[in-house]
Amino acid sequence: MVTSFIQDQWGSTRVVSKGRMFDPSELEGFAAVADEKVVGLVTFRVQGDECEVVTINSLSEGTGTGSSLLNAVRDAAIKARCKRLWLITTNDNLSSLGFYQKWGLHIVAVYPNALEKSRRLKPEIPILGKEGIPLRDEIELEIIL
Repeated sequence: MVTSFIQDQWGSTRVVSKGRMFDPSELEGFAAVADEKVVGLVTFRVQGDECEVVTINSLSEGTGTGSSLLNAVRDAAIKARCKRLWLITTNDNLSSLGFYQKWGLHIVAVYPNALEKSRRLKPEIPILGKEGIPLRDEIELEIIL
């Protein structure tokens, strides 16, 4: 289930974040299901006292699915005694940047031209992202738990 959902949403079963390659099917995660169909998925990893959201996808914006998925990860991170929950997104992901900030995450770093390095690991990353915006930078957001 995870592998096919990630393939459909990301165009690959591999995900790159901050120069590291991940297979989301090997990570912890939560799925949102409606009418026996997966309508959202989040994968994450706990390392030390930090929790990184590696992937998050909701098939329908404005339904609360994304918030529910992040809430579940936050609860898991608190249970694991994490002090920080964080994620990486890209400069073209404008609607998600708004959503993440409304949810409580703060921009803490911008990594200019990070996608150049990511394309060396995963060449299928497109040059243009959403709305035709050049896909160049990674943006790190966090919330302190």
